Amino acid sequence: MTDQAHYETIRYARRADVGTLTLNRPAKLNALNPQMRTELGHLGAQLAEDDTLRCLVVAGAGTSFSAGLDLSEAMTGTLAQFVDRDPDDDETIELGLAVAGVFEFIPQLPCPSVAAVHGHAYGAGLQLALACDFRIFAEGARVGLTEARYGLLPDMGATFRLPRIIGEGRARELILLGEIIDAAEAFRIGLANRIAPDHQLDSAVDEFAERLAAQAPLAIRGARAAIDAGWRLGPATSLRMTVAAQARCLASDDFKNACQGIAANG
Repeated sequence: MTDQAHYETIRYARRADVGTLTLNRPAKLNALNPQMRTELGHLGAQLAEDDTLRCLVVAGAGTSFSAGLDLSEAMTGTLAQFVDRDPDDDETIELGLAVAGVFEFIPQLPCPSVAAVHGHAYGAGLQLALACDFRIFAEGARVGLTEARYGLLPDMGATFRLPRIIGEGRARELILLGEIIDAAEAFRIGLANRIAPDHQLDSAVDEFAERLAAQAPLAIRGARAAIDAGWRLGPATSLRMTVAAQARCLASDDFKNACQGIAANG
């Protein structure tokens, strides 16, 4: 269980094995501000200790998933902190990592995650969606990494996640040109796993999340870790992690129950 009484910029709800994190600044199109970063960090720490969670859905309240960084606050707060700092100083880098790593708790969870993307997902908003295992788009959604338009680059995971998902060539195009694309194009290039009519997005996400939550948790955890290791550590390490995870699955009740079911039906 999570204590969310103090949350103002996010909401968290749990239904059976699926949790839903909702960005809750609809008047600001769910733009990320310092308070939201703090609240996400607090919730992330709690979810990391919840071994009963089987799937996390990430959504946005109102008409948008997230318009990105709240520039009106960032120019006098988050970004202003870096203006007069030595960019190569260790303290500057550590400060930047604290800001840039706000979504990192999501891929580190032991369960898979699904982003329910509607309206806009620009800049940090799209990077939040990229931190999830899966992305389901409403037909009317428009997304883009628009940082280049402001003389910046996407520094919250897009530079290493997007090439993995859609290929380096197309990722370079989206990052360097700051292009905005629609849901159909996102699905065509593999950025969106699925598309749903706007009014059916919630039901499509719920159905997908429930399917994920019904899978054997040890197998899901091991497979996700092995997939990530293949990119970060190479094929040999990934294979070793896969074998170790498989050994745990073979000793689990999930596998024993499956065998009993096969025997009973045989």
